[in-house]
Amino acid sequence: MTIRKGSGYGEPATDRPDIVVGTDAEARRALEQARLESRPFPILGLTGGDLCHTLGGEGGLDVAFPVDLGEVLVDGRLHLFAAHLVARTRTWSYAFVAMNAQWLGGWNAGPRAHPGDGLLDTYEARLPPAERLKVRARLHHGAHLPHPAIRERRTAAIQVELPRPLPIVVDGESVGQARHLSLRLRPDAVRVIV
Repeated sequence: MTIRKGSGYGEPATDRPDIVVGTDAEARRALEQARLESRPFPILGLTGGDLCHTLGGEGGLDVAFPVDLGEVLVDGRLHLFAAHLVARTRTWSYAFVAMNAQWLGGWNAGPRAHPGDGLLDTYEARLPPAERLKVRARLHHGAHLPHPAIRERRTAAIQVELPRPLPIVVDGESVGQARHLSLRLRPDAVRVIV
C-alpha cells in the first residue's frame, strides 16, 4: 500500500530475502532477470546502495518495506530502476534526473523522494557554469532546491525530450543513449529487506 503522509513505513521482517545485493545495480539486474524470465520479482535483501541508504539500512536485514519500481523506455527497450535514472551532459550543463530514492551516491539529490509514495521525483536542470558549482556544493545536504534553473516535478509517469541524445544511466549502469524517454512508476512493486 502506498505510503501516506504521517503514516508508518516498514515493518519487522518475518520473511527472508530471495537474494541479497549490495548495490542498486545488482538489485536492478536481479529484477530485470526476473522480468525477462516472467517470474515474480524476488524479495531483495539490501546491504548497500542508494535505495538501502534511503531506507536507513545498515545491513541487519531485519526491516521490510514495499517499494516502488521505476520503468523507462529507452529507444524501444524497457529498463527497470530501483533508485534513480540520470541523463546528463559531461559538464552537467544539462541534466534530467528521476529519483525513486533520496540519495545519488553522496548527494541528497532527491530530498523529498520516497521509495513508497507512488511518485517519481524528477529534476530537469539547465545550469550556467557559475551555478553548477553552487548547486554541487549544496547537493550533499539537499539544499540545492528550490533553484530557478531546476524544474521539479513529482509524477507517476512522464515523457521527456532531452536536448540531444545523452547517456542514460539507471541505478549506476549505462543503458545507452537516447533523446526521448518514457518513464513510469509501479507502486509497491518490490519487497525489500534492509
